[in-house]
Amino acid sequence: MLITFDLKKLYLIINTCNIWDKVWNFQAKPDDLVIASYPKAGTTWTQEIVDLIQNDGDIKKSRRAPIQLRQPFLEWIIYVARNAKDNMVSYYYFQRMNKGLPDPGSWDEYFETFLAGKVVWGSWYDHVKGWWRKKDSHPILYLFYEEMMKDPKREIRKVMEFLGKDLKEEILDKIVYNTSFDVMKKNPMTNYINEVRMNHNLSPFMRKGVIGDWKNQFTETQNKRFNEDYEKNMADTSLSFCMEL
Repeated sequence: MLITFDLKKLYLIINTCNIWDKVWNFQAKPDDLVIASYPKAGTTWTQEIVDLIQNDGDIKKSRRAPIQLRQPFLEWIIYVARNAKDNMVSYYYFQRMNKGLPDPGSWDEYFETFLAGKVVWGSWYDHVKGWWRKKDSHPILYLFYEEMMKDPKREIRKVMEFLGKDLKEEILDKIVYNTSFDVMKKNPMTNYINEVRMNHNLSPFMRKGVIGDWKNQFTETQNKRFNEDYEKNMADTSLSFCMEL
């Protein structure tokens, strides 16, 4: 399977640039699973769900190593998308606490940087729309963070069926519980608690995990400006998001 994207301008950290040839030339095996998302859109959550499904809900196996080693970002693709407003806020706090990323500056500065698509991994619009366009021609399960929050069991069942698994209801219930935000936040294997490059004094890796937190961050002026930018950039797609409950 070959999926191609038109890369016009992509902002990357130096470590990624140094291995970009390997990334660009990577060839997946037929049984590889790719978990993709824009940063801070639910990647870790989805990784933990997939790992528990693949291990029939066995919690001991899910605690055997940090999540990035158990479910590396590697033919199947699961893509998870999050509404742009909450994604922006979450990414801002992630950049503040992650020593491997550029200092985002003040919130007002970051707001402008994000809208311009000049953050690491580029424009949110290009990312979510690019994968949305590919989903009908490739085996891609496109998930929404907000739907996972509203009905986790239904969305976890989608992942299970996509992976060709058939787990009992009690195992599904166990996976729902163990991939809940509160449980994962207490799990050092998913919350990067012992990760040196993560400064949890500035912000926890797993911060709030709610829908609509952007309302605590956006000013009225920023919200109006964002809505205008959003309407313009999303006019060419059927993709829609839940911004608040």
